[in-house]
Amino acid sequence: MASERLRVLITNDDGYQAAGIRALAPAIARLGHDVVVVAPLDDQSGVGSARAGMVGRPIKTVREDDDGITYIGIAGTPALAVTLARVGAFGASPDVVVSGINRGHNIGVPILHSGTVAAALTGATQGMSGVAVSIEGERPEYFGTAGTVAAEALSWLVEQPSGTVITINVPDRPLDELKGVQQARLAPIDRSKIAGTTAETGEPMIILQPPSAAPEPDTDEALLAAGYVTVTQILGIREVPTDTSADYLTDRLTTN
Repeated sequence: MASERLRVLITNDDGYQAAGIRALAPAIARLGHDVVVVAPLDDQSGVGSARAGMVGRPIKTVREDDDGITYIGIAGTPALAVTLARVGAFGASPDVVVSGINRGHNIGVPILHSGTVAAALTGATQGMSGVAVSIEGERPEYFGTAGTVAAEALSWLVEQPSGTVITINVPDRPLDELKGVQQARLAPIDRSKIAGTTAETGEPMIILQPPSAAPEPDTDEALLAAGYVTVTQILGIREVPTDTSADYLTDRLTTN
């Protein structure tokens, strides 16, 4: 991907009016790229790559101008926002996706369910590279720090092969107080704070609880907690080049 002026899709899963996307879009626009902002009308956290019901129906959109940038909200998910932009619903098709700034970190294997990360991965399935950017904390103060990190990451990304995707987590602190940047492994699934229980009604219920042990030191969880920006390159849907399942089924279905 060349480093000339590009058309950059900005999206998120917190909604088109969220503070994170309102910090991210200007940070990317200052690089001189052509920015189009398309994001859900409301909070779509945790929807992953869902696009259910997108075919054969009008999709409600609203537009809102803020400091020279038009923010488009759609009645749909982040993955749908990417798809609509890619097929030309909002002008020229984008070259790259920048998703965020998500309120709260996206760490570990459970990023599979993140709408923020899924937007970048959806772009990759459609021939675009992507950056997903998240900031720690439920009430972050330093979106500007994450915006600066995102802009620098995009400058790297545009020189990489199309379909490259990275997910970044940024500590909620001033830029000059960051410990540095570290490549990070995804924390394993057993670090997830999700647990199952039974409600008073007898019905199943999901709850959140803290992990019982310290995180592994080279994971995104541990490094973010230590004050580092974490960067992890990820892959979406890929086939396995060699697999014995077809041979096994062929043998079973032709001999029985």
